Amino acid sequence: MLSAKSLFQEIVDNDESFRLFCSIAASGETQGGWENARIAALVPESERALAPKITRHGADEDKHGRIFNALMKKRGVTPVEIPPETDYTMLLEKNGIGLAHDKLKRDEPLTVQDIVTYLSHSRVTEQRAADQMVMLRKDFGDHPEIGKAVRMISNDEDNHLAYCHEELLRFAAAGHGRAIQQTLRECALAEIRIYRDVSLAVMGHMGRILGWPKPKASALAAGIHAMYLYERVLGWRRMVSLAVPERRDALGGPASAAPEFA
Repeated sequence: MLSAKSLFQEIVDNDESFRLFCSIAASGETQGGWENARIAALVPESERALAPKITRHGADEDKHGRIFNALMKKRGVTPVEIPPETDYTMLLEKNGIGLAHDKLKRDEPLTVQDIVTYLSHSRVTEQRAADQMVMLRKDFGDHPEIGKAVRMISNDEDNHLAYCHEELLRFAAAGHGRAIQQTLRECALAEIRIYRDVSLAVMGHMGRILGWPKPKASALAAGIHAMYLYERVLGWRRMVSLAVPERRDALGGPASAAPEFA
């Protein structure tokens, strides 16, 4: 019987698939760290109080990249160049989700609307990340090799999602509500399509590494398409709602250190 747990167990148990998984994850997290660091440096003067939280967000993402690289080092494998069709972060940027890298590379202050757009896009992508980590924490939170990393990253992603809710509610109260809702909806509908495409690409590569038979690969692809249809009709709404989070000021302090995997 196919399940998320059994599939991920296969990936973790094989050195080559584990190497690809960690390389993809490390690349995305490191890219997210750079993006947040640049945004923090370019925050407009009226929102400078937000800069330390954006910096913390970026530091967390960078830490996650180091964690995945440390897991590979402990396993005795090295990072692999990731196939472009599996690069979720770069595909998001190419499809207009997040602030354009050309803008972030310039030393020109961002606008308040840029910050609202950044937070709206982050609210969608952090929902995806938090949901994925909840699933991994449930099934692999006590795993002897990756459990510590899963628990730490999951806690961080919950913090990031809470921060996005809290800051977007603040901007909505300041008169940006309509722009936020429009941006959230557009971003969510684009993200679920990109996530489908990336999921198909990643599972295709994993299937070739692990030698999955055609019926198994076809069943997995059908499941990914079915999830996309659900999200296209109903599931996207989970990504656009805003509520006061239980964790308040979730990014109000310094980033925690990465755990040791010696």
